[in-house]
Amino acid sequence: MTLTISELEAVLLVAETLNFRMAAERVPISQPALSRRVQAAEQKLGARLFDRDKHGVALTSAGAELVPIAMRMLSEFRDSLSDLSEFIAGRRGSINVWALPSVASALLPAATRTFQKSHPQVRLNIHAVSARQITQAVSEGNADIGISIEVPDQPASVQFTPLLKENFVLICPVGDPLAQRKRVDWSVFADRPYVASGPASSIRQVTDQILAASGRLPEMNYVSDNISVVGAMVAAGVGIAAVPQLALRLMDTTRLCSVALHSPTASRNIGILLKNQRSLSAAALRFLDTLRQTDPG
Repeated sequence: MTLTISELEAVLLVAETLNFRMAAERVPISQPALSRRVQAAEQKLGARLFDRDKHGVALTSAGAELVPIAMRMLSEFRDSLSDLSEFIAGRRGSINVWALPSVASALLPAATRTFQKSHPQVRLNIHAVSARQITQAVSEGNADIGISIEVPDQPASVQFTPLLKENFVLICPVGDPLAQRKRVDWSVFADRPYVASGPASSIRQVTDQILAASGRLPEMNYVSDNISVVGAMVAAGVGIAAVPQLALRLMDTTRLCSVALHSPTASRNIGILLKNQRSLSAAALRFLDTLRQTDPG
């Protein structure tokens, strides 16, 4: 027993007017067509909804019972259509964003603030995780948008579009002699205790390659998967480290100094990761536009 929206609307029109001709004029459809819709509803329900005689039309007990139910069903249907319309227009919904912690800290607060002004009903779910986790989430469809580096064995299903480039810097305690220099060579790490990021970190992909190429790979006696811990270790005087500039957003820099690294100048490309052949919601597309226009500062 499935009544259509048009059948429910026909029943309510006749119930309101108690006149088939007047009800048909309101739609507007022909009176025979309206009568057929009411008859179809009656056949599906197995009950008469209206009594008809020469004096007019009257609701039966079954019809009177159906009217409030039909009104509620149509109201819920229209509210659902309104919600769908808002979603399609990009004014409602949720967006799953997976990003590197440093990038999430540098880009997403400003981008979210701008986006919120025009899309206050859209919810952002932000996950700050490693590069491989981001790539996997995009590949499996758990992330609408990924913001990360391009991993070496990135799946063909994941598309990488460059967003920004960030240089690496040396960090040392404020009172360290290196803090007085404008730039330093990578060879400095061979002569000082070195605080390294964890092997799963996207930072290690850059630092290991450069340090190995220089032939002066330092002893990694201090390793942390958490970049804020790396900063804290350096601030405490345990050693020095090489980090991307955006990572400074995750550290207490009051006791740290950053110095430009050269020979070579190292950088990493941060980009937007999307799954090929996946259609993003209007809200996600608009957030992407906002993200591309956001200056990390």
